[in-house]
Amino acid sequence: MTEENPTRRLGLGMTIAMWILVLALLTVFFQRWDARRNNPNMAPQTQLSTEGVRELVLKRNRAGHYVVSGSIDGQPVVFMLDTGASDIAIPGTLADRLGLARGPAQIYRTANGPVKVYTTRLRQVAIGGIALRDVRASINPAMHDQEVLLGMSFLKHLEFTQRGDTLTLRQYPHARNLPDQ
Repeated sequence: MTEENPTRRLGLGMTIAMWILVLALLTVFFQRWDARRNNPNMAPQTQLSTEGVRELVLKRNRAGHYVVSGSIDGQPVVFMLDTGASDIAIPGTLADRLGLARGPAQIYRTANGPVKVYTTRLRQVAIGGIALRDVRASINPAMHDQEVLLGMSFLKHLEFTQRGDTLTLRQYPHARNLPDQ
């Protein structure tokens, strides 16, 4: 029986550790890269004009949707803008995590057929520097994703213009529910 050289064993161990580290770093890099491809608006920046107009320019993601990081009642969420949705639609599991109260049940007609939802009110909804208070929303237990559909109960208070792969949202000073200055 022959003994292995301790230096050789140490070198093999360091080589294995290096490859594990390289794989871990590549995994983190590609997860972040994929997340940015899905949500190119992870840190939205709002411009404020001299007239008090808040303007936010969003980029379309690889699937053609406008996805943006924001918050509900101060807690971070990811929104997908949906002009076809009447309300902000929140997945049931996310609503539970956010501590949202479920109001009366209603039946909504969706592209996938009728669905039972629960009404709720959100104290504040924000994307970048654009924020509204006391916004109507619905909790949808049938939604399995963690993205919140940002519907017309929020969007109707903004002006929006799409050009190419960008969507510009504008909140005018006379709009209701301006955030605190």
